[in-house]
Amino acid sequence: METPQVEMGGFKVNSPQVPNGGLRPTVSSSWNSQGTVERALRSIRIVIFTSKLNLLMPFGPASIILHFTTRRHGLVFLFSMLGIMPLAERLGYATEQLAVYTGPTVGGLLNATFGNATEMIIAIYALKNGMIRVVQQSLLGSILSNMLLVMGCAFFAGGIVHRNKDQVFSKATAAVNSGLLLMAVMGLMFPAVLHFTHSEVRQGASEVALSRFSSCIMLVAYASYLYFQLSGRSNIYSPIGSEEAPSEDNPEEDEEAEIGMWEAVTWLAVLTFWVSFLSEYLVNAIEGASDSLNLPVAFISVILLPIVGNAAEHASAIMFAMKDKLDITLGVAIGSSTQISMFVIPFCVVIGWTMGQKMDLNFQLFETATLFITVLVVAFMLQDGTANYLKGLMLILCYLIVAASFFVHVDPQSSEG
Repeated sequence: METPQVEMGGFKVNSPQVPNGGLRPTVSSSWNSQGTVERALRSIRIVIFTSKLNLLMPFGPASIILHFTTRRHGLVFLFSMLGIMPLAERLGYATEQLAVYTGPTVGGLLNATFGNATEMIIAIYALKNGMIRVVQQSLLGSILSNMLLVMGCAFFAGGIVHRNKDQVFSKATAAVNSGLLLMAVMGLMFPAVLHFTHSEVRQGASEVALSRFSSCIMLVAYASYLYFQLSGRSNIYSPIGSEEAPSEDNPEEDEEAEIGMWEAVTWLAVLTFWVSFLSEYLVNAIEGASDSLNLPVAFISVILLPIVGNAAEHASAIMFAMKDKLDITLGVAIGSSTQISMFVIPFCVVIGWTMGQKMDLNFQLFETATLFITVLVVAFMLQDGTANYLKGLMLILCYLIVAASFFVHVDPQSSEG
């Protein structure tokens, strides 16, 4: 029996047949590998070359070069910020692609998780170096930025696109998240009150012990929230009207993903790693940038740093709001704030405990009061389950007041951080 020949890339290769008439596994596997390479190249083209914001990507490597060749910390800080922004936007895009496969609830949770991975890595890195105040202020700034700036811009953009109607979202989602945020405020408030009323049993030790106990309770509460959200009450967390609304009214609901599910997962991992890598240089340049830019370290930590870290949430929340998918927007903005306050902050306290660092929940009186007022404002905004551009504008203006407050605020603990 003659051995058939198969033409591959202009060359003819022998391909002995197997008993069932097919080709040997070596040929079929080469075809499979060729298809894998084509899919990978297509995925790179879609993720890297379709966004104009990716023109800022070279600033990332440039910041690393500047870090090792010059002492100009202001430029390193600026270049790191510019380099992280397109990566964070692509992080939001990859999460949106994954949300097509997982649904809005899990999609929003994934977005909050990958969006906050950078903050968590920065916090652990800073804790290792004993920069407790940087950890506290950057995480507080992330909460404020998500609740006021990110959600405000999303409501404003969605309200402008859909001017003729009020956008709606699940009241149940807003109520549970608001309750968790108020619980987080309680966890942060009591150590601060204990400290400033000088009513500790053991000076300096009681507030740390209370913080560690409260952190464990908050972690249990967050784990219970995840179980409640993802397993038992999925009907409550489905988008409003998703069962009754006809699909032709919202053609975007049936949109297909541009990349595969595992491609999206791979991109999420790669982008999260690169963002976290650049964030290390960003943190190292904070104090030098404060001197060269003549800005307080507290302002940089609370206002500028979270804007960069939340770029993924910012971009994706606005994108979803403009597509009238406010349930995902809420999951991204408020869900991210809930995750930072109920998981990342308590987790950092526990990690600091294992490292021997006295990381506590005493965020000082000014920061705790700011968070308390912010949570109250946002809770009142969300209680009726509707959104429009006026609410978005009010949240943005509230954030400007907060930013101005931290610009003139002197951190009493700056010398101890």
